[in-house]
Amino acid sequence: MEFTAIDYTIFTLLLVLSLAIGLFYALSGGRQRTVQEFLLANRSMGFLPVALSLLATFQSAVAILGVPAEIYRFGTEYWFLGCSYFLGLLIPAHVFIPVFYRLQITSTYEYLELRFNKTVRIFGTVTFIFQMVIYMGVVLYAPALALNAVTGFDLWSAVLTIGLVCTLYTTLGGLKAVIWTDVFQTLVMFAGQLAVIVVGAQRVGGMARVWRVAEQEGKISGIDLNPDPYVRHTFWTLAFGGVFMMLSLYGVNQAQVQRYLSSRNERQAVLSCYAVFPCQQIVLCLSCLTGLVMFVYDREHPLVTNSVSSDQLVLYFVMDVLKDLPGLPGLFVACLFSGSLSTISSAFNSLATVTMEDLVRPHCPGLSESRATQFSKLLALGYGLLCLGMAYVSSKLGPVLQAAISIFGMVGGPLLGLFCLGMFFPCANPAGAIVGLLAGLAMAFWVGIGSLVSSMGAAVGAPAANSTARSPDGNLTAALAATLLTPTAAPRSPTGLQKFYSLSYMWYSAHNSTTVIVVGLLVSLLTGPTKGTAVDPRTIYPVLPRLLCCLPPKWRQWLGCGVPFPAQDAGRPELTVTEKGARVPNGVAAGVVPPDEDEQGYVRAAGPPAYALQETSF
Repeated sequence: MEFTAIDYTIFTLLLVLSLAIGLFYALSGGRQRTVQEFLLANRSMGFLPVALSLLATFQSAVAILGVPAEIYRFGTEYWFLGCSYFLGLLIPAHVFIPVFYRLQITSTYEYLELRFNKTVRIFGTVTFIFQMVIYMGVVLYAPALALNAVTGFDLWSAVLTIGLVCTLYTTLGGLKAVIWTDVFQTLVMFAGQLAVIVVGAQRVGGMARVWRVAEQEGKISGIDLNPDPYVRHTFWTLAFGGVFMMLSLYGVNQAQVQRYLSSRNERQAVLSCYAVFPCQQIVLCLSCLTGLVMFVYDREHPLVTNSVSSDQLVLYFVMDVLKDLPGLPGLFVACLFSGSLSTISSAFNSLATVTMEDLVRPHCPGLSESRATQFSKLLALGYGLLCLGMAYVSSKLGPVLQAAISIFGMVGGPLLGLFCLGMFFPCANPAGAIVGLLAGLAMAFWVGIGSLVSSMGAAVGAPAANSTARSPDGNLTAALAATLLTPTAAPRSPTGLQKFYSLSYMWYSAHNSTTVIVVGLLVSLLTGPTKGTAVDPRTIYPVLPRLLCCLPPKWRQWLGCGVPFPAQDAGRPELTVTEKGARVPNGVAAGVVPPDEDEQGYVRAAGPPAYALQETSF
């Protein structure tokens, strides 16, 4: 169908308002003159905008297309993923946020140097950069390609416009502009999806009839308690495997942690994690209802006669439902590209942050504040241009595009495992952390690429309703909807490695993070575990001592592996005025050469333990 002038106007309005927000924050307040303001919004944000920004960061256009397509093809089993949101957000709120926020770090990977050493920090940073550079090009190109195939909307005009607008407001307005544009774009996404559901349900006789027909056709799934990890979607797979997926996103991903750290205090950061829970449930409900309405509508008004991918079918449905309502097709396109804008801008900002704090500052200790701010802006601009280049590369990948999409999910699990190894196991040492991370990445790519190769060699056929099989023209975007590997085809009776490759994609994050922890602990024990007294207690979350708080202090100390934790009644440790005024790179005071400096990254002096935190805020 052809877009009308009203549709183009609404789409253009989205871009203009997003750019205006960036200009506003570039010209108001501190005018982005400090690194703290540019990268962390001066640590001044309230919980509500941070929560909506957390939601928008990985609610990309591919998710808006992918989840309805999943429901259309396989039914509502995927809806049980919402059960994982409870633990998946509660654990970050009470475990990861307190540790990161009290350390007053800017980059998540600064934690790795404080806990292990600089080498582990570099390994984590490079892994994250690789993950996000691949991701941001695909997340820009994939929805533009689907939109072009269905509506004739010019492909490269859309890619260039979105990429350049996003680069401009991210470079000019910093994190504060990114967060407030995320808020605006989240509202646009809600409006677009709601319009499709309301109009589509009305066209087929109301939502009650949609549910009744879907139930008659077997699309309303019950609770499948099958414990088999090789079944693609079961209650256990979604509710518990999904927890690890959520932790890799909301617990340790730099794009999300950076938003927590922009909160004005720790309480606001925790509240943002709580506030995003109902928002996530609403988004999941809207996406699932869109899929059900699309299924019933397609039965009564066949959308296409030829074979198309599921994500394109979603667009055919939307454009057919809204064709008689001028402006609403433009609203949905604005909704679609709001998802792209919010995700890509978060990628730019987080990549600029880790590059500046983890790769540039350690090697340029004398960099002035103004030069550091200018360099941060140039990094954001550079990553924006790189995103456009990666979108072009994505257009040339062809069948390899699916592998590129899958890489994002392959890397998330091992990074989660690395942080868990450091935070929950005081005995882990730097050698164990590096070898564990490499083992986790090797396992992730082995299983992931093996699954893809296995699917390419499988016989062409429609997948079963709840198997790991996937038809060749299936939905590539479902992978990014869960930010994990797309389910791949497997033989009907897999054996050996084929059985291994047919593991449900929802367990990949748990499997890969566990690999990092197990290998990391084994290597640490073989090479000499870290002594509890040599570990900065601020970098450890004492799981067992807190769970068994009724035990005598001596027992709790033993369970904490000898780490000198502050007294339980000491409350939340805060930096003293002296510490705040003496912030130094790598947590080492000028003129002090502490023992084991390269191994631990903090100062130890005679007498009671005293720890100088590594801080990069100004």
